[in-house]
Amino acid sequence: MQLPEPLERLISELSRLPGVGPKTAQRLAFHLLRADRERVERLAEVLLDLKARLGYCSRCFNIAEGPLCVVCASGRRDEAVICVVEAPLDVLAVERTGEYRGLFHVLHGVLSPIDNIGAEDIHIPELLARLAGGEVVEVIVATNSDIEGEATAAYLHQVIAPLGIKVTRPAQGLPFGGDLEYADEISLARAMSGRRSL
Repeated sequence: MQLPEPLERLISELSRLPGVGPKTAQRLAFHLLRADRERVERLAEVLLDLKARLGYCSRCFNIAEGPLCVVCASGRRDEAVICVVEAPLDVLAVERTGEYRGLFHVLHGVLSPIDNIGAEDIHIPELLARLAGGEVVEVIVATNSDIEGEATAAYLHQVIAPLGIKVTRPAQGLPFGGDLEYADEISLARAMSGRRSL
């Protein structure tokens, strides 16, 4: 059965969201079709407001409502330590532990030669520029423990260690192949406190 074009377009757009397959996209689309107009308009307003008001921190590339994110703007963080993560969701995961007091740097990806993603395609040049100031004494590379995350960690160690900066990696508590954003707070807290040198 052919669905009306507006419904097909909505299903298509919803299925592009992470974790949303075709069947879930259909269920969501039909739910929105059944919902009253006011509710759908509120959702549309929230989405437009999100895009209008939020961007990325000019310093660390975390989510920000303004030029700096709340972490960089706080002034109460240890500026000698930077935790490098793949995505803004990883910042939230580390922050939930309550154990980390340093700054962050969000790469927005990992090195992946097979996908033609090199150091220039993620925020590695900006990280190296931040480190050039000389105030940072430790970089915690908290990329995921999959092949791309490990390759990114090895590359970062290779380019940062010659600068005389300690490069560490979260230790126990994170399974190989697991994503940081899905780790529970206790495991992530242990991994952050028991980090090891690369």
